[in-house]
Amino acid sequence: MSVGILHFLSLKKNLVACNKYKGGIMQTDLELVQYLESFLTPRRLSLYSKVLAQRTKHITVVTEDVYQLHNTSAVIRSCDVFGIQDVHVVEEINAKRIDREIAMGAQKWVDVHRHNKITSCITDLKTQGYQIIATTPHNDAVMLENFDISKPTALFFGRETEGLSDAVLKEADGSLKIPMVGFTESLNISVSAAIILQHLTTKLRASQVNWQLSEEEKASIRFEWTKKAIKSHKEIIERYYKENKGV
Repeated sequence: MSVGILHFLSLKKNLVACNKYKGGIMQTDLELVQYLESFLTPRRLSLYSKVLAQRTKHITVVTEDVYQLHNTSAVIRSCDVFGIQDVHVVEEINAKRIDREIAMGAQKWVDVHRHNKITSCITDLKTQGYQIIATTPHNDAVMLENFDISKPTALFFGRETEGLSDAVLKEADGSLKIPMVGFTESLNISVSAAIILQHLTTKLRASQVNWQLSEEEKASIRFEWTKKAIKSHKEIIERYYKENKGV
């Protein structure tokens, strides 16, 4: 086995070792997180804490086969702006890369989960305890201001012209719509997402719902953010485990 392969396997072992399982839940090595954070400025660490205090997984966003690349990227940017940590991008028909320029770096701070089947995405989210909510202009949908934010919610946004698929509408636990009083009956997906997220997150933070991230979730996200901020994080982690853990 070559030296390069041995080095890769050793590094992979170290990266896996930074997480531990406890009661079936992934636990982040807090000592490692603190060690990595020592390479960051106090200003950046303060910003991490400030942003994480407003982050939530109580609401998550799903885009289904959005055709225009800039629309998906803009939705990701809105998720970061309004404190949504998880975004699910379904690419069953239209597989495209995230437009980094439009997202303006937001994909670094938001966890983007990619799916190639809408059915598996729905199943995964239901397993996690989310109610499936279709965003649609249909008359039987609940008005945005009347939507109940007490339950963990996955908001589904559809394609630019066709909207959400029948698979989503069939499996949805409910639907909501933005009140509109003009001649136009629909909005661009990125605009709709921004309006809905601004309203629901404001309502959520003013409620008694336990919407905040757990301490373990915060530590895990801090670890990922810190790695992204340090170009040589792999070498630093490897050195840390050699010097402190004997790995």
